[in-house]
Amino acid sequence: MTGPEDRCRLVLIVPDLADAEEKARIVGDALRGGDVASVIVPQYDLDDTAFQKHAEKLVPVIQGAGAAALVVDNSRVAGRVKADGLHITGNAAALAEALEKHAPKLIVGGGNAMDRHHALEMGEAQPDYIFFGRLDGDIKPEAHSKNLALGEWWASMVEIPALVMGGNDPASALAVAETGVEFVALSKAVFADPAQAASVVASVNAVLDEKAPRFED
Repeated sequence: MTGPEDRCRLVLIVPDLADAEEKARIVGDALRGGDVASVIVPQYDLDDTAFQKHAEKLVPVIQGAGAAALVVDNSRVAGRVKADGLHITGNAAALAEALEKHAPKLIVGGGNAMDRHHALEMGEAQPDYIFFGRLDGDIKPEAHSKNLALGEWWASMVEIPALVMGGNDPASALAVAETGVEFVALSKAVFADPAQAASVVASVNAVLDEKAPRFED
């Protein structure tokens, strides 16, 4: 599945659920709602064995829908489940190390860029994307104003794509897109009511199709 490359695209963050089957089903339902560029798979409090079992269920579902499966921080599990990439939550050194070991075989991107200085440090390693926000940062309806400002600054001057954490209201996706960044991450906005996940993904895509700024070639 190819997505709309000329506007901001949706990235999903898998919710924290104890049951691997249920988690895979809910994520699969959401992906039926329309275009999703990638799905980030955090480990949460699972040990490595349990996390691998969860990832083994999730990764084929994500890839089957045409999205990239990005495992958070755990390169061993990412390799075993044949994920598409790694999302690194550590500092610039951790990101650079992951890139050295795993790129270009895997997509490698990362966050923890709390300010311009840290973002530029991370950018020096040439990751596949920079993430502004925290994976569990969707505690308010709107995206955090600092992350919006950082994303807008980054998109205006750096070629490396940016991913900005949205809020827990699906409407926050448009505010992120309006900064000019390439990707918006949503979690609670999509998964708070699993029965509505597909329709939320569909409605977010419809709004982005209609209102998101278009990128120039």
